[in-house]
Amino acid sequence: MGKNKLQKFSDMETFKCVLQYPRHIFIEKGFPFKGKWNSDFFSRSNPIVLELGCGKGEYTVGLAKANPDRNHIGVDIKGARMWKGAKDVEENGMDNAAFLRTEIEQISEFFSPGEVDEIWITFPDPQMQKARKRLTSSRFLSNYRTFLRPGGVVNLKTDSPFLYEYTKRLVELNGFDILSITDDLYGSGLADPVTSIKTFYEQQWLSRGKTIKLISFKLKDGVIKEPDCSDIEKDDYHSEFGRHSQKN
Repeated sequence: MGKNKLQKFSDMETFKCVLQYPRHIFIEKGFPFKGKWNSDFFSRSNPIVLELGCGKGEYTVGLAKANPDRNHIGVDIKGARMWKGAKDVEENGMDNAAFLRTEIEQISEFFSPGEVDEIWITFPDPQMQKARKRLTSSRFLSNYRTFLRPGGVVNLKTDSPFLYEYTKRLVELNGFDILSITDDLYGSGLADPVTSIKTFYEQQWLSRGKTIKLISFKLKDGVIKEPDCSDIEKDDYHSEFGRHSQKN
């Protein structure tokens, strides 16, 4: 392990904005802020916004700067990547941004019903071979619904035509309310200061001529059905360039 990575791990232990609860630590110690994020961690009662698979945390920091009246939490298991966003929060004294290092599969263990207002999923691995691992699959959406407030919003921002089409079909099949949808965010005129926040990897995809897709929707009650995606063409360039697994 490189010296730089070791230093980042050491820094993460000291950052006040970082909570590190991978599965083994959660099982051993539990988690003190479930249902108490606003009262006991942020000490301010604002809507909570999550970024799942936050990577370097650039989008979480950008959201927090653009929306000071909301509390923002970036979630990822890769601490060395998350260090960049956490360092930004610490150095700028931001009191509405935090990072939770844990597995997304167990995210419902950290929030009470209705505690979260909005979810951002930015440039995740499209998981073209394994539907259950897609962060917009019925499995994950059902999990999000356990802590997302009624009427809460899920946003997917992606470069992947495959993941965009899959998610679009799932949303339409289940009759979710679509708030915004485009397969070319910057060419559609729909981009705004929030959706225009660009991560390192988004800038890479744009430089390669890839269009950015966005779909925002509201979940509703009932069993979430999986769409037929056997005819959706797979992305070839992800294999070519290597995918940023838990990205940003």
